[in-house]
Amino acid sequence: MSGPLRGLKILDFTTLLPGPYATMLLADMGADVLRVEAPGRLDLTRVMPPHDGGVSTAHTYLNRGKRSLGLDLKAPGSVDVIKGLVTDYDIVIEQFRPGVMARLGLDYEVLKAINPRLIYCAITGYGQTGPYRLRAGHDINYLSIAGVSSHCGRKASGPPPLGVQLADVAGGSHHAVMGILAAEVHRQQTGEGQFIDISMTDAAFAMNGMAGAANLAGQEEVEAEGSLLNGGSFYDYYQTADGRWLSVGSLEPQFLAQLCEVLGQPDLTRYGLSQKPEDQALLKKALRQAIAGKSLAQWQRVFSERDACVEPVLTITEAANHPQIKARDMVILVAREDGTAQRQIGHPIKFSKTPCQSRFIGKTLGADTDAILHNADVHKR
Repeated sequence: MSGPLRGLKILDFTTLLPGPYATMLLADMGADVLRVEAPGRLDLTRVMPPHDGGVSTAHTYLNRGKRSLGLDLKAPGSVDVIKGLVTDYDIVIEQFRPGVMARLGLDYEVLKAINPRLIYCAITGYGQTGPYRLRAGHDINYLSIAGVSSHCGRKASGPPPLGVQLADVAGGSHHAVMGILAAEVHRQQTGEGQFIDISMTDAAFAMNGMAGAANLAGQEEVEAEGSLLNGGSFYDYYQTADGRWLSVGSLEPQFLAQLCEVLGQPDLTRYGLSQKPEDQALLKKALRQAIAGKSLAQWQRVFSERDACVEPVLTITEAANHPQIKARDMVILVAREDGTAQRQIGHPIKFSKTPCQSRFIGKTLGADTDAILHNADVHKR
């Protein structure tokens, strides 16, 4: 294995999206990830359409590079198997509701007694404390509770159901990886492991960013289409003649000047940074009318020669074939068991000395069980 995390060993008890996405990133970076799944408890990503060769594409992507141990944690002897493995593993990641691992006899306090250097990361919707700690939820609920949904979308139509799972991935997965790597640095310095409590709602609340700062320190409640970056200015999407969309991010004067010059309306630049809603409305109306006059392909040709922060809204198919995405190796081929390969999204972090490697697609449940249990038995003897 290559990658900057080569040598780290991770026990992964997660399902669905947040945890598996996090451990996929860690596996790409060289960590040895062993996924522990109960054969009788179906992970929906294993059956979610579409399928490629009879296997869910969600599963083959989210679980690439990981070994699979089929183990019912409620079955006799299973807890002892995990306790035995923990002596040789650096990190545990789980995604159960608070208290579940304790009832199984595998919570942090129990495992820490076996391996004091253990880093234990728990990803949940609302965290290990607070009145919502045991409440069920999904990405859309975390974004709502965290206030994110309130200032997204349009006033007339309300918050948008996002096509990406923002709280799950940017909140749960990415914050888990950051927390784990920070804890690993601490362990290298002190020899101590620790417990990491990741709440997807906490992370979503933190991602309010500038809107949150404006509210907490400036007592300003940001609403949909009420600020510079959420539709309250000309920074927005505009429909083209063929029903496609163009993104306009020309906030700085030099970029706005380029945009207005292309549109043949240089006088519009004076409205760009105006704080008056009527000025922004006038500018947006002018942009809507002008951009509706050409097709997306025509605008792409025009703006390809301009540094104006204007880009087309692409489909995923189009994005995968965009020269910038291709140049960054963001579409890769990952090996199947039969020797063929599947196209997948590449790892987004580029290391000069320790490049990431996506070794194989997600395995069948329990593919490595016999080998792992055999090695465990050998160690006992």
